[in-house]
Amino acid sequence: MKQLKVVLIGGGTGLSVLARGLREYPIDITAIVTVADDGGSTGKIRNEMDIPAPGDIRNVIAALSDAEPILEELFQYRFEEHQIEGHSLGNLLLAALTNIKNDFGHAVKELSKILNIKGKVIPSTNTNVMLNAVLEDGEIVKGESKIPQKNKKIERVYLEPPNVEPMEEAIDALAEADLIVLGPGSLYTSVISNLCVKGMSDAILSSKAPKLYIANIMTQPGETNNYDVLDHINAIHDHAGKQFIDYVICSDEKYDEQILKHYKNRHAQPVVMNEDDLTKNNIKIITSSNLVEVYDQNLVRHNTKVLAKLIYDLALELTSTIQFKPKK
Repeated sequence: MKQLKVVLIGGGTGLSVLARGLREYPIDITAIVTVADDGGSTGKIRNEMDIPAPGDIRNVIAALSDAEPILEELFQYRFEEHQIEGHSLGNLLLAALTNIKNDFGHAVKELSKILNIKGKVIPSTNTNVMLNAVLEDGEIVKGESKIPQKNKKIERVYLEPPNVEPMEEAIDALAEADLIVLGPGSLYTSVISNLCVKGMSDAILSSKAPKLYIANIMTQPGETNNYDVLDHINAIHDHAGKQFIDYVICSDEKYDEQILKHYKNRHAQPVVMNEDDLTKNNIKIITSSNLVEVYDQNLVRHNTKVLAKLIYDLALELTSTIQFKPKK
């Protein structure tokens, strides 16, 4: 029986959490991951070794790994000693394998084999890149981690150098996909940064697969201030050069005053779903009453199990594959 081929595009925590949820289903997962991160351990390694950012790659590999729990824990372990303080073992392994193979893409493949991951993890490009932003007042900000700090509306983002090539495996995966999923995660720095790689947007637009966007629950300070769901989607379309998103998973949850105050104090607010606006733009809405979970300290997150099931059910609806129910 042919497995569903689902391609995930993004980065940050959102992509790894989503990958962990989807691995419970019998689908062929390919994660195309941004390599523009320049903060923390990742930033130090990429600057010192001139390699693409390993951090988001590491997290998705760990999420898809079938290795023993202790091995995954070891992979995510961060040192506290002197020169290697703050570095995760996974980042160091990717750096070492890049030196051994002389190629970051091959290093990712080898580490994926070692950890016996379910599916494929592919960097969006094999080149060390910097994500820059043009702000509404014309100011140019260089470096992914510096973009939100300006707290100004972002007109567009772009990569430097500008003509970096995508990984061939990523282009092939998009062409063969049954469903393409963008997000959740930071709109410009995790999702759109992948579209800035030369040829990536064209490959998405050319793919016959339906395209799904997973909207964030809350706005991100300095990146999506006051954005509603359609604002997020319009930003993606502006960078791709054409409208292409067919479906959106989003929430119309109403939050109590404590949660709203918590996020307001952090200059964030719920990402509003305007059903009429989305419908006018031919975007089909997918949602669930239990899509959002409230955690301690008034934090809200996607319910990973619900989110994964919504995606799998959509993929089933669009194909003739027999439904599968994961183990409880």
